[in-house]
Amino acid sequence: MTEYVSVEEKALEWKVTRRQVQILCREGKIINSKKQSGVWLIPKDSQKPTCNKDFVPNQLNVLSLFSGCGGMDLGFEGGFEIYKDSFNPRINSNWSIKSLKGNKIFLPKTRFHTVFSNDIRSDARTAWTSYFAKRGSNKSTFCLDSIVDLVKLQRDNGLSIFPSNVDVVTGGFPCQDFSVAGKRQGFSSSKTHTGENSTDTKPNEENRGQLYIWMKEVVALTEPKVFIAENVKGLANLENVKEIIEDDFSSISEDGYLVIPARVLLAANYGVPQSRERVIFIGLKKAALKPDILEKLLQPSTPLELDPYPLITHSDNNTIGTLPFVQLKNIFEDLEEPKYSTDIDQQRHSKAKFMGKHCQGQTEVKLESIAPTIRSEHHGNIEFRRLSEENGGKYINELKEGKIERRLTIRECARIQTFPDDYSFIQAAEDDYKNVSASDAYKLIGNAVPPLLAYHIAMRLQDLWDIYFQ
Repeated sequence: MTEYVSVEEKALEWKVTRRQVQILCREGKIINSKKQSGVWLIPKDSQKPTCNKDFVPNQLNVLSLFSGCGGMDLGFEGGFEIYKDSFNPRINSNWSIKSLKGNKIFLPKTRFHTVFSNDIRSDARTAWTSYFAKRGSNKSTFCLDSIVDLVKLQRDNGLSIFPSNVDVVTGGFPCQDFSVAGKRQGFSSSKTHTGENSTDTKPNEENRGQLYIWMKEVVALTEPKVFIAENVKGLANLENVKEIIEDDFSSISEDGYLVIPARVLLAANYGVPQSRERVIFIGLKKAALKPDILEKLLQPSTPLELDPYPLITHSDNNTIGTLPFVQLKNIFEDLEEPKYSTDIDQQRHSKAKFMGKHCQGQTEVKLESIAPTIRSEHHGNIEFRRLSEENGGKYINELKEGKIERRLTIRECARIQTFPDDYSFIQAAEDDYKNVSASDAYKLIGNAVPPLLAYHIAMRLQDLWDIYFQ
């Protein structure tokens, strides 16, 4: 007689989420599983399916917060195209790179897989689900809600919101209140956790500037082995903010996490053709670390061989072993002008007029250099691909060929951020999913972590995983 067990028991056995097991049951991937009184029952001797894209050897489950369109998620999962110039074989010789046509290569997939993603932007949900569904993720992976409300539902009401068996929590908590481009209100943000104007006269833990505290709550609830938090460089320049956040993260589960001192990473140092700088916080669960590793990591300075931050691969100062920064002309060379392109993301670009060089976003990108930071701004702040001669444009030959003054297209911004061309940003509305306009696309791309930068972090953690943990 067949003995059956619950979805929860199989999820624990296979080290996956309950949701993944339920999806496999619905898809008929678990032989002889059956639904009884609305509950799935699974034969006790069932083996984990190996043909499903969601399951890879030694899979590590990632819970993603403030996911946006999924730059961090894509980087952690791997399996996407980049430009050859962005890869340094001297430093990352262990990456199983696959050469593609032209000047592109394909990065190998990692052990990491996103099992839960979250954001309050409905256009982010549309873009994320459209792209990651092509990679085998179920649309239900994305949860459109405020992290504050989700934490309260699980912590205070006992509902199972976040998956179990989480290995990594990632989150680029909102950065507007720490950015040098904003009002720099920091912890005292005047915005609520849903992005509305606050009616409170005093700062509180539910304002936008303190949402990292709710990421901390998710870490406490799910107890991953690793968490990674990301924000703008400007955060590190606000008085004591970096240290306060490090201390708060360290206090999770009563001093349960070792927070490696946060660092500012320049995306260009990792093959991203952009001057983007981000501060990265990495925390490791002390109880999961091997005792001798924990002892070494508690030293005043992190031993190089155990450092979770990746080595730089590119530089502009001939650092030994590095390659030069990736130039924009190389990533743009095969792109047609918008009026000739069949790619809607290359066809669409801001029509905002030149407003004078005293304004932000009125400069022409330098093709023989990296791009300035792609900002999450409205159309008038998107850099120009090409200015007219009267407005100071330098690309006279292009102008003589009849190419017009215009700002960067959606696709050009996406390439600068290292999103692959198979990511379609502009989307039509479908069912209860919002459309993604060109304006939305600019904001989603500008908000994202460059996938290639995230990939470097993921691969470094993957290399250290079995060294770190019991």
